[in-house]
Amino acid sequence: MKAIAGLGNPGAEYAETPHNLGFMAADVLCERLGAGPWKQEKRFNALIAKTTRNGETLWLLKPQTYMNASGDSVAPFLRYYGGQPRDLLVLSDDCDLPPGRIRVRPSGGPGGHNGLKSLIASLGTDAFARVRIGAGREPGEHRALVDFVLHRFTAQELETARTAAQDAADAALCWLDHGIAEAQNRHNAARTETTR
Repeated sequence: MKAIAGLGNPGAEYAETPHNLGFMAADVLCERLGAGPWKQEKRFNALIAKTTRNGETLWLLKPQTYMNASGDSVAPFLRYYGGQPRDLLVLSDDCDLPPGRIRVRPSGGPGGHNGLKSLIASLGTDAFARVRIGAGREPGEHRALVDFVLHRFTAQELETARTAAQDAADAALCWLDHGIAEAQNRHNAARTETTR
């Protein structure tokens, strides 16, 4: 099996904010794969969708625990269905990346991201793939980080975010079909070149 978890905060007040870029990318992926509709799974406090890809079961998750407890949803889900951390891809925002950029990584620390920190603690390892979606603050941005990641996108920011969510979904599909190294080669390089 494979599992892809998009991270974010539940509730309408958090929709279309930088911290919910993982949810946005998961929604794009769910639609592209025809895996919907999302269903509430109370045991794991998550919205889930199920499909198959390359002959394997593929689960999509959106934890409903709030960001800083994402691991309390994803880790038990993965264990219940017999998945290992190597079977997991996480979609999350990243304030160190410029808006619109994505970065595919095979593993790594949380980088100050509370959702990734929770996942690493719950899984007992940082050896899971992730697609980081740029939510970086522009020069001159004076809001505190917590206020920035929870602010509602402007129309222009939302357009950039939607494009990045599409790119993140592309990278997730590449991970499924070709593995992490190919996803890094295609999507990290592609985004670097297009932003020069």
